[in-house]
Amino acid sequence: MMFTGIWVKRYTVIKRVALAGMALLFVANCIELKGTKWFNFDVSGFMQFNNFSLVFIAIAIFVTILFTLVSGTEIRKVGNYPADYFALIFFIISGVILLASFQNLLILFLAIEIVTIPSFILTGAEKRNLKSNEAALKYLLLGSFSTGVMLLGIALIYGSQGSFDINQMQIGMLEGNKISNLQVAGILTLMFSMAFKSSIAPFHFWTPDIYDGAPTVFASYMATVIKVAVFIGFIRLFENAFGNLSSTWVVWIAVLIVATLLIGNITATFQQSVKRMLAYSSISHAGFMLFAVFAMNESAHEGLIIYAAGYSLATIGIFAIVAKMNDYSYEGFNGLARHQPLIALTATICLLSLAGIPLSVGFLGKFYMLKAAVLTGKYIGLVVFAVIMAAVSAYYYFRVIQAMYFKEGPDNFTGATTVEKYSMVAICALIIILGIMPGVLLVHLYF
Repeated sequence: MMFTGIWVKRYTVIKRVALAGMALLFVANCIELKGTKWFNFDVSGFMQFNNFSLVFIAIAIFVTILFTLVSGTEIRKVGNYPADYFALIFFIISGVILLASFQNLLILFLAIEIVTIPSFILTGAEKRNLKSNEAALKYLLLGSFSTGVMLLGIALIYGSQGSFDINQMQIGMLEGNKISNLQVAGILTLMFSMAFKSSIAPFHFWTPDIYDGAPTVFASYMATVIKVAVFIGFIRLFENAFGNLSSTWVVWIAVLIVATLLIGNITATFQQSVKRMLAYSSISHAGFMLFAVFAMNESAHEGLIIYAAGYSLATIGIFAIVAKMNDYSYEGFNGLARHQPLIALTATICLLSLAGIPLSVGFLGKFYMLKAAVLTGKYIGLVVFAVIMAAVSAYYYFRVIQAMYFKEGPDNFTGATTVEKYSMVAICALIIILGIMPGVLLVHLYF
């Protein structure tokens, strides 16, 4: 991808090369999911691929393909180096694959860095935009600090276990094996650093400014594939390494869920910019995805896969429309249904899915997460609180729908190509199909 940028100047050729590479990755991953390996590498126990990780990797690559199709024009507008942007996205996919398969804390660290460092660059891709520069600097400084906290947690766990291999850790496994303060400090430090990377309250404060300042097209990718990949790494770490100590840290997870749902939803209701509203709503969705770490059962795994697909599809879709608006405020969407009926319809389906309305995959994602929490038999009040917060979220999503269909205003939509319109329709079709038949996706977890 990088060499393509040296030899090829036409954006259409660069985009086709990127799509071809993503399609090849997707096919190879699906073939491996069915039991056939193209290559046989000895990873020395550093990584382990199972159906759960391979299904998520397939979702991440497929969403990236749709992202490229639906946002191709916006990527071109960001700057003069589209091949470099696509190369950075491929680096991010590499980090996502590592996050979904790591068996060693060192690989976790490398995966987080491979995902976040290209994100710093993409955030500051609009070099002449001061907001983009500011967002990139904030992201770099705060991201570096959280990485230092993660390294501290890894060092504390290594000091107590003598190994980086999460399968060899015996925290809370041996009879009479008392939990040391070193282990508790390491677990909490890792929890808080992962919470920062996935924008969980109260470690969320960087998210609105970064998403608002970054080019909208790249903010959508950071809010979807990158965020969900961190949750896959989150549940993999705490289930495999610290699962036997869940009674020690599950209270902290419950507190983080409450804080994230409350702050994300309440703050989103007061936003006047749709882009910032989506940034705060992504925080509230992080609260729902955190239920997977809270429950750590079969329903949690199914729920995280469904949520990853539904949330990513809907967010990519609505951000693609926001990126093409001249005015990001709610008033900027006034009368969109009259001027652009197809675009307004696709935006409505994406927003209804994010709100968790039945017959959309967003509803099933929330349902599976709450079901997983109920099956644990703990903190049922937490589930009731999540349902109330889901109802609150409907308010700010429906504000956009109300503006599009029930108010008058000029046409602020800058236009979309035929390919982008077809891609938006495909996203909406997938949202409805997966909302009605989730087995199309979940069957691959078991067969």
